[in-house]
Amino acid sequence: MRMCAAACGLVVALAGGQMVGTARAQDDTPTKAQSELPRENLTITNAKGAKHVFSVELATTPGQQRIGEMFRTSVPADRGMLFVWPYPQQSDMWMENTLVSLDIVFIGEDGRISAIAENAVPQSLARISSHGPVRATLELQGGLTEKLGIVVGDKVDSKTLTAPAG
Repeated sequence: MRMCAAACGLVVALAGGQMVGTARAQDDTPTKAQSELPRENLTITNAKGAKHVFSVELATTPGQQRIGEMFRTSVPADRGMLFVWPYPQQSDMWMENTLVSLDIVFIGEDGRISAIAENAVPQSLARISSHGPVRATLELQGGLTEKLGIVVGDKVDSKTLTAPAG
């Protein structure tokens, strides 16, 4: 996940009794892919009962979420990255420093897919929005949801998503 709060900063200070704002670059701007994160299996089940199983990395900390899939040169079809939010919230993603196309799957509090953004454009700064609160966001190989017939309403199950939010 690439959130502006993490990628850009604004320093506000009192100078002679007046507010002064200056933009500053972050010293921790990512320059390479992060190490592989802990994994678990995640299953997407469609309305007909067909199941698709993925081994997903768990991006659970703000730092892991900020870097996400940046600088990676491939995402295998049976893998992905799951961004788990501490509570249901709006999820806004973008593809800065992401070198491959991704399908971005937004997962509601009920464990069902609430929205899918297919084939997100590599390195784009265009905002990709969940259009409402979600429990988690899943990144998969670009074009995979269409290929597998994964659609809004499909059920998503994993150990992490079964645990209560928070």
